[in-house]
Amino acid sequence: IYCARGNGEDGSGGRPIQPEDPRVKYVWTVEIESLSVGLTHYIPVDEGPPGLTLEKFVARYWPDKVPDVIVSGDSHTELITEIDGILCVNPGSPTYPHNYDTQYGTIGFLDIDGDRADASVWLITDDGIEPFDWDAIPPWRLR
Repeated sequence: IYCARGNGEDGSGGRPIQPEDPRVKYVWTVEIESLSVGLTHYIPVDEGPPGLTLEKFVARYWPDKVPDVIVSGDSHTELITEIDGILCVNPGSPTYPHNYDTQYGTIGFLDIDGDRADASVWLITDDGIEPFDWDAIPPWRLR
């Protein structure tokens, strides 16, 4: 189990500080088959203000080797995109999608086969999960 420590664990926003756990770190690098997978709470996939770029975060978090895949999730917004040859995956949030009220959201799967990574996002439903429809209006926007 690999978990990314984020702003919810450090006591910010009035939340309780979470205990230390060896499975929870700010940055992970995991080698799976022939791919390097980075895991962290936040990376700027939609590059924002000057200087807030994916390239700078990669240099800071992974100075020795650029990951083939980066999984992050700060925004709670599902996204699968490729930037500068890096597959960037945000599975969204299983219980707080897009930072709306607590409700079913999304989860992600990362399938790795040799040197190929395929990411998918799935919608949690009362009956289980179903593939996320990127073109439909998600349930949390209909409330």
